Amino acid sequence: MTSAALGLALAAALVHASWNVLVGGARDPRASAAVAMIASVVVGLPLAAATWDVQSGVVPWAIASALLELAYIMLLAAAYRRAAVTVVYPIARGAAPVLVLCAAVATGVATSPGQLAGVLLVGCGIAVVAGGREPARPGDVGMALAVAASIAGYTLVDKHGLRYGSPVPYLEAVMIWPAIAYTGWVAMRDGTAGLRTAARSSAVVAGVGMFAAYALALAALQRAPAASVSAVRESSIVVAPLIVAALARTRPSGRAVAGAAVVAGGVVLVALA
Repeated sequence: MTSAALGLALAAALVHASWNVLVGGARDPRASAAVAMIASVVVGLPLAAATWDVQSGVVPWAIASALLELAYIMLLAAAYRRAAVTVVYPIARGAAPVLVLCAAVATGVATSPGQLAGVLLVGCGIAVVAGGREPARPGDVGMALAVAASIAGYTLVDKHGLRYGSPVPYLEAVMIWPAIAYTGWVAMRDGTAGLRTAARSSAVVAGVGMFAAYALALAALQRAPAASVSAVRESSIVVAPLIVAALARTRPSGRAVAGAAVVAGGVVLVALA
């Protein structure tokens, strides 16, 4: 993995953890996620228009990625309504690179002892987070793993889709449709009051972060294998509980930090092996 790809993936990790904390800590995560998606699309539109470079071959990949993004945001918002960010985030983000690696192996890509050791570490870290003083409910863990599956899916799809477009235009082509569909669904389900309230909150800032994190990750995918990029991005697992604690002005749970650190260690092994 080149230093440029590593830097981009690490920056994506930091920004990604930040916007997830903002959405996950919102009074209404569903409305907050919808506003964040719309804000992300609005922020990226001028830059995408100015640098538009997308070929027709992108269509099937963009459609697949858009569907996976829609599944991701719906599952993520639902998970944050059920459980805390410090439970959902490490499990979802930690399991994603494992699934990407498994998919790579299943398609004939060689693996190494270091990668397998990394996968085991990630699994141990997830178990630590899920089995805290107040153990995560099986439904919460299952929801977080479903989020991980959607992350792994769009990561693999985007690796192929980027052959037909530059990162920002590709991102815009993918995100605009799930943003519209999800916001419309939230409005029909919950009414527009929650959306109006969320639009006056940190959800807009989260949307800017959403766009930046995804664009940085796509730029990294252009420069390195999907499994490595996915793994390094998940170093955000360590950052998220620290941000939560800083915003709440409380000390982070020792178990949450320890579990996140174990997951991050496994992620580093997967990335470097």
